[in-house]
Amino acid sequence: MARSQSTESKKENEKRKLQKKKEKEQRKEERKANSLKGKSFEDMLAYVDENGNITSTPPDPTKKRPVSADDIVISAPKQETVRNALRTGKINYYNSSKGYGFITDDQTHESIFVHGSALSMPVKENDRVSFQTERGPKGFSAINVKKI
Repeated sequence: MARSQSTESKKENEKRKLQKKKEKEQRKEERKANSLKGKSFEDMLAYVDENGNITSTPPDPTKKRPVSADDIVISAPKQETVRNALRTGKINYYNSSKGYGFITDDQTHESIFVHGSALSMPVKENDRVSFQTERGPKGFSAINVKKI
């Protein structure tokens, strides 16, 4: 009699393929069982309670508080465009060839951008200056900069 053409590794590969196929079918059945397709609309609803937490139970109508339409703010409050107070600081970086630099404010220790057009006289690093600020597209920038 002739020997079988299948070897030990072929049998193992076939077993692995069958096992993977069974696992895939099992995962498919689990997905079908846990699917949201068959659920009703009420089962999918979520509510927000009085503390702002998400819950599955509807809110109690006795705890309802009336809200005035005037109390609802839709936009962000307007920001201050110009700070008129005179501030002082030190130039911690200035590039005269590019025409810009940064001032460190003495009170807040924040770095404020300064453009060469805002300078009343030439400055260099470590100079003490007084200035005002205005809001620019990328934050505050110094205007009316004068050496002290």
